[in-house]
Amino acid sequence: MAIPVLILGESGTGKSASLRNFKRGEIAVINVAGKPLPFRSDLGMISTDQYPAIVRALKGMQTPSAAVDDAQYLLANAFMRRSGEMGYQKFTDIAKDYWSLIAETVSRDLPADRIVYFLSHLERDQNGFEKVKTIGKLLDEKITVEGLFTIVLKTHVEDGQYTFYTQNSGMDTVKSPIGMFAEMQIPNDLKAVDDAIREYYGIQIQKGEQAND
Repeated sequence: MAIPVLILGESGTGKSASLRNFKRGEIAVINVAGKPLPFRSDLGMISTDQYPAIVRALKGMQTPSAAVDDAQYLLANAFMRRSGEMGYQKFTDIAKDYWSLIAETVSRDLPADRIVYFLSHLERDQNGFEKVKTIGKLLDEKITVEGLFTIVLKTHVEDGQYTFYTQNSGMDTVKSPIGMFAEMQIPNDLKAVDDAIREYYGIQIQKGEQAND
């Protein structure tokens, strides 16, 4: 089983930019929103918001890691396409597809030496509590998306410095294994995070892995 990692943050706070230090052959990017990356790059990238295509890409990936960028649009785009439908069945279908991608494809079907990052927007409730942005109540009330992840990081920007939070503030869903990261805040660098995860779990990158085009 691969390791799913959730990266949360507001738009413009460094989620996509955190991929900048990966080199071609180290990560494959699944671009859900179909927008350019915010840095110059020759990373292998697939632009799609269709689950069958994403599953095929992940199962066929030759890179050690993958990133599903703007993952919240898997939910939002599916909802907008079915917004004219009456009733709640569309919410069930949308939630099931999203859950299956994380809980079945990534966590069960992929090799154990793979890491898949889900980069997603967050939302706040009336009390200021922060969680991953979803649609409908099924994922929140029956599943709890963050419960599918052992590692949840959150972007932060202050005085022009971009960082990740690694531990819970009491008002969010951030978490990471004990001792994986030495600090509450670390640099906004997903390649360094990838290295730390692999070191912590003793995951070796297999020779001959290369990027998907």
